[in-house]
Amino acid sequence: MVKLKVHWKNRQRLLIFGCRGIGTRDRHLMKDIRRLLPHSKKENKMERRENLTVVNEVCTMKHCNQCILFEGRANRDVYMWISRVPDGPSVKFFLQNIYTMDELKFTGNCLVGSRPLLSFDENFENILHYRLIKELLVQIFGVPNHHPQSQPFFDHVFTFSVLDKRIWFRNYQILSEDGALVEIGPRFVMNPVKIFDKSFGGETIWENPHYVTPAKLRQLVRKAAGGKYVHKLNQKINQEKTKGQVSYKFPATDEVFTDDTWKTAKEMVSKSIEVGGPLKKKKGVKENKGKQKSSQPWKVQAVGK
Repeated sequence: MVKLKVHWKNRQRLLIFGCRGIGTRDRHLMKDIRRLLPHSKKENKMERRENLTVVNEVCTMKHCNQCILFEGRANRDVYMWISRVPDGPSVKFFLQNIYTMDELKFTGNCLVGSRPLLSFDENFENILHYRLIKELLVQIFGVPNHHPQSQPFFDHVFTFSVLDKRIWFRNYQILSEDGALVEIGPRFVMNPVKIFDKSFGGETIWENPHYVTPAKLRQLVRKAAGGKYVHKLNQKINQEKTKGQVSYKFPATDEVFTDDTWKTAKEMVSKSIEVGGPLKKKKGVKENKGKQKSSQPWKVQAVGK
């Protein structure tokens, strides 16, 4: 009996590349995602001066109908675009809390080319714009069955959870059939910014009202730090205003406890002489004139001999 060849019906091809200006950690994250998705292709970096609509032409030349693009801003911020080429829709995310597989060094591991299971939070079904994002994530992160570079089994899970109005990505290895999992990596958080009706452009379908640009956040941090300094200055000014001229009158005897005690003693002696005359000698005290008598006379006589 002749076995029939299994055809690759779901011909989904994914293009993963970035723009110039992304950081080292962002580039390693891009490589980790390529390693986990065997149906992906790579391309050289794109110039930042070019319009993002050029990405559609690049995907057409590579025969790809899906795309993940990493866009860097100010050498510190990175955005991730996911899109269906060429008709759309597309979603723009701001990536936060990025940790690559080399940084985490978890014990979990998966075979190269294996297909992942996709796990989504219940919020993806309850909220409308998350339902659209879920459909895009399923088409992009789901490896097609019978892909030439994929393995015909599942040994790891991609989890997408909604928390704090952001999407948290985790990757776990399946240890056994009872549900034991071990994390592999990488880790990152996707903060959705906008959803467009076309690929890398078009009209805005949805915009995140809670999103604050990273430049605005840094500006608020600087203002808060500057406010602390202004508050300290105001405290010093108020302290000088409320401070009295003479807080306490010190008695004259406190001059004894100053640093220059010898000088103070001389001044006090001179003042007493001016007021009461010269100091009188005590009775019974005689001045020794001439040679002093020795307390050991036998030694003196010995010297005289």
